[in-house]
Amino acid sequence: MCNLYSLKVDPRGYFDALAAAEDPANTLAVEKDYAAPGKPGFVVRQEGGQRVLSTMRWGFPTRKPRKRPAREGELPFLYDWWTNARNMQSNMWKPWLLKAEHRCLVPFTRFAEPKAVADRQGPGDTNWWFTVADQETPCFAGLWKFDQDHDRVYAFCTTEPNPLVAPKHPKAMPVILLAEDQQRWLTAPVEEAMGLLTAYPSQLMGVS
Repeated sequence: MCNLYSLKVDPRGYFDALAAAEDPANTLAVEKDYAAPGKPGFVVRQEGGQRVLSTMRWGFPTRKPRKRPAREGELPFLYDWWTNARNMQSNMWKPWLLKAEHRCLVPFTRFAEPKAVADRQGPGDTNWWFTVADQETPCFAGLWKFDQDHDRVYAFCTTEPNPLVAPKHPKAMPVILLAEDQQRWLTAPVEEAMGLLTAYPSQLMGVS
């Protein structure tokens, strides 16, 4: 499960590359050059016939009770962040897949999958990092919604891994869109959008 990826902090790096305007409704700031569950990231969505670059929290949240009583000032529950969408028939994801306006692009520079202990070269060597060679600004296929607190959140879709990712992480990999498929993901009927949920060509990727 991919729960860490890198991105550009400065949104100006995305406006021209993804033909997007800044979303005036943005309230979150992206301050780190990586995204982790529950932290802000960028998404590009379609609104009013144009693309906008929005900031949202990564992960569809679900609440779970604390294992101990809440201390003063604490909420009586914790959040689980569902960052990766796989079963598109699930009520967690299907309602947003069906609505083209709730599909989005999630720009990234590289994404991580955890290394097995046997593959680690030292204490800090914990992840494989995957990159896309043929796109300057690659994007995951994402979904977004308003959560129960009326905040905007997003997740990205996953699929069977390609031959590059499978030996490192056999369970799944993020859906990375070909550049020519990005607009289709944002606007196409659901049947056509579903056909885009496939693995990126391994020959167009690298790993370190």
